[in-house]
Amino acid sequence: MIDLEAIETRILHGGRLDAGEALELYRIAPTYWLGRMADAVRARKHPDGLVTYIIDRNVNYTNVCVARCNFCAFYREVGHRDGYVLGFEEIFRKIEETRALGGVQLLLQGGHNPDLPLQWYEDLFRAIKQKFPDFKLHALSPPEVIHISRTSTLSPPEVIRRLVDAGLDSIPGGGAEILVDRVRKLLNCCNKATADEWLGVMRHAHQAGLRTTATMMYGTVETDEERLEHMLRLRALQDETGGFTAFITWSFQPDHTELGAAHGISEASGIEYLRTLAIARLVLDNFDNLQASWVTQGGKLGQLSLAFGANDMGSVMIEENVVRAAGASYCMDEVEIVRNVEDAGFVAKRRNMHYDVLGDPFFREHDVARMLELSTAREAGDTSVPAELMHYPARSAAGKKQRARPPASPMA
Repeated sequence: MIDLEAIETRILHGGRLDAGEALELYRIAPTYWLGRMADAVRARKHPDGLVTYIIDRNVNYTNVCVARCNFCAFYREVGHRDGYVLGFEEIFRKIEETRALGGVQLLLQGGHNPDLPLQWYEDLFRAIKQKFPDFKLHALSPPEVIHISRTSTLSPPEVIRRLVDAGLDSIPGGGAEILVDRVRKLLNCCNKATADEWLGVMRHAHQAGLRTTATMMYGTVETDEERLEHMLRLRALQDETGGFTAFITWSFQPDHTELGAAHGISEASGIEYLRTLAIARLVLDNFDNLQASWVTQGGKLGQLSLAFGANDMGSVMIEENVVRAAGASYCMDEVEIVRNVEDAGFVAKRRNMHYDVLGDPFFREHDVARMLELSTAREAGDTSVPAELMHYPARSAAGKKQRARPPASPMA
């Protein structure tokens, strides 16, 4: 039986948990104890009482994807009538709307679309930087980098170099799921990126001077041991590079997914989320920042996360498409996020991706309309094809056929 008193003393003095200790704590330690220990570590790392958040926009530039992960309700197959690629002008408008709300960054991720070559990404990034020089691009998860590497026949480091030259500022931690290949094979996501490949992209990014985030989606087919293995692999890479700025974990959203339908999986409970967050704070002792996942857990559980190790409320988001496709539709604008932070006894501050504090809440200094619902990539029924897409060669038969026709006019 684990000695909680001895473990508590070690944690409070900055000691490190090993795999066996972490697993036993995760399984049997009282929830209140995990929360108390995680909060103590949070307070040691962030003694100023600040809780940060970022105003950015989560834009999914395409939903066309060949990866076919069975936990994803967002993707559409190549040639599907609901498949889309956003045009450059559409993305520019989203950036302008984001800037008006105090936003400083675009979180840009999308499907593995075989008809978008590396040059499309380079041209988009350069166009964004030309029009919005100070706006940051937090873009393209490791599996997307690998996809581009495969379609371009360039190595991931070379792809990263070219994207940085075009304007890439940092890389989000999406596509990690669980970094254990047994699990990834069952989720049908091992082909898009093995655990080693995901970690390899992050290593290359850190070596190139980029900062990145790390994520974990739990509650599918993994064991407790595999959740801890995921965290320990992140911890080892952070020991090596120091390139991760934050860790974010959330529960699998099963509605409308192939995996949820086939296995009857229900979403993990709020208590399980808090325990997972707390053990992450204890295991990931070399990560300064943990985000609360209010997007999947809701605002009040997001607020409670601040007592279980989180020091950051993540993103105002403005737009969300992936989690919404699986049935979750929580929305919190800056006003709501700040209210939750302050009601929990903390001081709310805006930040950037590097966790530099930018200032007080934007809405208190500017006249900003309330945002009561997250935006989507496109209005329903908009099947327009961006004109600039015709300038890039397609790989799929459907893509070649589409580009042989004149582009459809955007919706009025």
